Amino acid sequence: MPPESSHVDIAIVGGGLVGASLALALQDGARARGWRIALIEPYPPGEGYQPSYDARSSALSFGARQIYQRSGVWHAIERHAQPITHIHVSDRGRAGATRLNAADEGVPALGYVVENAWIGQCLWDALDDDVIHWRRASEVASATAIEGGYSLALRDGSKLNASLVVLADGGRSSLREQLGIHARRTPYDQHALIANVSTREPHRGQAFERFSDEGPMALLPLTDNRSALVWTRLPAEAQRLLVCDEKTFLDELQQAFGYRLGAFTQVGSRYHYPLELIESTEQVRPHLVVLGNAAHSLHPVAGQGFNLSLRDVQALADTLLGGATAPGDFATLQRYHQGQLADQYLTVGFSHQLTRMFAHREAAVVAGRNFGLLGLDLLPPAKSWFARQAMGLGSRIGRGRS
Repeated sequence: MPPESSHVDIAIVGGGLVGASLALALQDGARARGWRIALIEPYPPGEGYQPSYDARSSALSFGARQIYQRSGVWHAIERHAQPITHIHVSDRGRAGATRLNAADEGVPALGYVVENAWIGQCLWDALDDDVIHWRRASEVASATAIEGGYSLALRDGSKLNASLVVLADGGRSSLREQLGIHARRTPYDQHALIANVSTREPHRGQAFERFSDEGPMALLPLTDNRSALVWTRLPAEAQRLLVCDEKTFLDELQQAFGYRLGAFTQVGSRYHYPLELIESTEQVRPHLVVLGNAAHSLHPVAGQGFNLSLRDVQALADTLLGGATAPGDFATLQRYHQGQLADQYLTVGFSHQLTRMFAHREAAVVAGRNFGLLGLDLLPPAKSWFARQAMGLGSRIGRGRS
């Protein structure tokens, strides 16, 4: 660990999935260059992975698998990863539907659903303490621009100077606000209700995205025949479903989803949070990068947010390691940002417009989206494009150019 007052080449603020992924992507190159990287996290990792019915999980795209393969950690992650072999997208009560199949796209899986605790454990286990210096249970109180970088004041009284600071501390990043980097917020006037559920019939690797007048719903397959539910409802309805008894919850979920997996038999702990699109107005400054949810936080139903952040992570690592300049060089950081703009624009737009389109109740819009879903099922090129977006293969990484 660096001394109480020291200098590092890169300080990553936030040791969650995005911050730890960046540290791992940089690790080998940093070792070769003699770079010192600090990973600062206020909530230290737990003592080992403990499987739980109620664990939160993430849907990793096929493109995310490719990124973790490059970092050498996928073989560990896949031990508890549930492959998604089919995706069924539908508009409840209407004819429009499309079905995506991994075999049709020539991949072993369209994506994978993995518990966040397991992803984190695999990432942290793969970090080399000689290169990545953990500042566990540490929190940055303030960041001040200095010549050649930033000075970070930690709440324990110590200071850390860095040539490059990466803010990966979440959508409500206090440091982003403190540094005067504003965020555009587009509220969806919806809450996401999150829970793990079990069904009588096996899910067989099927994922479902179902849109309705009340809001979109995603049901993602997990190991042990569990499924991860993301149910979007109006705030008052989400609150009611959060506290109602289990039978009432399962009955209403059954009515909303139907019987494609038979009867719902169990629900775990329920959580909810308000939904909004958050976009940072700046992502790079000299010696500074904003990354992950601090840069862009998306609606969860389309499953694009974390996968986009992983592509940003890999692009940033490749750009930093591919140059001959110090990590905080502004021209290098601008090159990274410019290279990611098209991917970010397309992915954020795809997620936002998909959510908005299926929120409309006007007859003309409903008819149009149903025609669109039917058209996707009938037109292989359009369906393949849609599948590639869902798999995170619309970017340079997915096409094998990384």
